[in-house]
Amino acid sequence: MFLIHQDFWWWDDSSLVLGFLPVGLAFHGLFSIGCSLLGWLAITKAWPTELEAFADEKEENLATEN
Repeated sequence: MFLIHQDFWWWDDSSLVLGFLPVGLAFHGLFSIGCSLLGWLAITKAWPTELEAFADEKEENLATEN
């Protein structure tokens, strides 16, 4: 993702997407959407829910002790 983000191949390209948007800016917009989707996928598939449940349980125990 880091290498793709450095879109050096469009630095000198003055063409427009949809007639008003520079191609480099359009690429970065799509890249940002792709990064957001990748982050969502990582959170929904790889998030350690058992660790989060353990932390919530520990907080509840501390709150009831005080």
